[in-house]
Amino acid sequence: MEQEQAEHSWWRGAVIYQIYPRSYFDSNGDGIGDLPGITGKLSYIASLGVAGIWISPFFTSPMKDFGYDVSDYCDVDPIFGTLADFDRLIEEAHALGLKVVIDQVMSHTSDAHAWFAESRRDRTNDKADWYVWRDARPDGTPPNNWQAVFGGAAWTWDARRQQYYMHNFLSEQPQLNLHNSEVQDALLAASRFWLERGVDGFRLDAINFSMFDPAFRDNPAWEIGDRTITRPFDMQHHVNNQSHPNIPLYLERVRALTDEFGAVFTVAEVAGPNPLPEMRAFTEGDSRLNSAYNFDFLYASTLTPGRVRRAQSNWTGPVEEGWPSWAFSNHDAPRCVSRWYGGTDRNRFAKLTNALLLCLRGNPILYQGEELGLPQAEVPFEKLQDPEAIANWPLTLGRDGARTPMPWVSGAPEGGFTTGTPWLPVGQGHLEAAVDVQDDHSESVLNFTRRLLGVRGASRALTTGDIAFEDVEAPLLALRRSAGDETLLCIFNLGEAAQLRPSCMPKDADALLASGWRDGDMTGSVPEYSVWIGRI
Repeated sequence: MEQEQAEHSWWRGAVIYQIYPRSYFDSNGDGIGDLPGITGKLSYIASLGVAGIWISPFFTSPMKDFGYDVSDYCDVDPIFGTLADFDRLIEEAHALGLKVVIDQVMSHTSDAHAWFAESRRDRTNDKADWYVWRDARPDGTPPNNWQAVFGGAAWTWDARRQQYYMHNFLSEQPQLNLHNSEVQDALLAASRFWLERGVDGFRLDAINFSMFDPAFRDNPAWEIGDRTITRPFDMQHHVNNQSHPNIPLYLERVRALTDEFGAVFTVAEVAGPNPLPEMRAFTEGDSRLNSAYNFDFLYASTLTPGRVRRAQSNWTGPVEEGWPSWAFSNHDAPRCVSRWYGGTDRNRFAKLTNALLLCLRGNPILYQGEELGLPQAEVPFEKLQDPEAIANWPLTLGRDGARTPMPWVSGAPEGGFTTGTPWLPVGQGHLEAAVDVQDDHSESVLNFTRRLLGVRGASRALTTGDIAFEDVEAPLLALRRSAGDETLLCIFNLGEAAQLRPSCMPKDADALLASGWRDGDMTGSVPEYSVWIGRI
């Protein structure tokens, strides 16, 4: 019980700031962000009022998928720095009161990993069963119909073993066999390595891809209907290549390890069209992960009150039923202000989305640049780096538009991100939204978000309290957050026109924070794309 309380003392309801290290700040002029660059910006991050940072992979990697293809789980890739740089980052983050969460990629490695080099050598070596190998069908075709996320069959022929190996993503990302306890042991040992260096949590990448049907049955077809199809992966129900029922048992081993180190936060990424059962299974009780998030909002083309209510209503019960995390933007999805808004006052809309994210019950994950209201960048084909974008051009624009460099100084070359040539170009409209510009304006998205984080941090109702929705007409969304004798009412107008003031909004209530209300007058109708948060 004491340990459970210790965990709750920081992670439950904590706001986590996601950093994509390649694009945050370049300390050495090679055009790629790095760990010393993050360390140099920790004071800025602390000024936001977040509880901690999540750093996307910085491990040794050939960078075929920009770090999600790990070739050494226990070292830093030279483009990002050294282990000493990471240790310094941890030390300085902790000195500023910031927790540090890192990725763990447990479903696959790089094909350059020493484990795979040994496994593919022959069928009798010590790691022969560490990856997923199958014989060809009699006609030479792959063992089954499974498709990879990035296009094509989930199987690649290897002449050395005279077998196919499985990969749910790129062919350079061979699937680990987590049905093998030795593989589990090795992954847990790698996690222990980072825990002993002081990390405070793990985000488990694509963890529902970590186990598969050992009978290797075909996936059933998924009727196309009116869906837009960009890859064969979208034409199957993925019931056999992922989401095996033994995954939660492995997560219990992960939790047992993290519990040795006290207040460690664990959050699962869960992709798929019906993620809720897995999210609940991965987080239920006190022996599995602390939290999980899916793609309720990350790929949604619209933001509506109904979508918010449906997503949040799955997580309104006791904490023992599971605890959600929420993200509106990240390194894999187009930035939400571009997906959800096509008007001219982007800053107004960005304040709305940041406020909504921070008022939901759960752990908000704020993606770098979201505090600035950055739009999605348009990266021309000749400058694309993302293999998915290159393969599917022009039907999908890929992930590069959300990964462009963070703009620090509006008047500096490359927005102050680097003194060299950046690995991706600075996004359109990003220089005028740079940190230095917004620092100097009290009503900027950045300073509004700081105030918002201050309100959330000071409120137990917003951090860990219960949530209930008021009966109001769309496009209004009204929710109550309550804990003990504190109740906050949060009103959002998600529409492009003013709406009649709802009866649940007291005329004499004082706002803790508001945005979009002209001249401070909050007695009339609710303006378009506005926010009102008050104590009632």
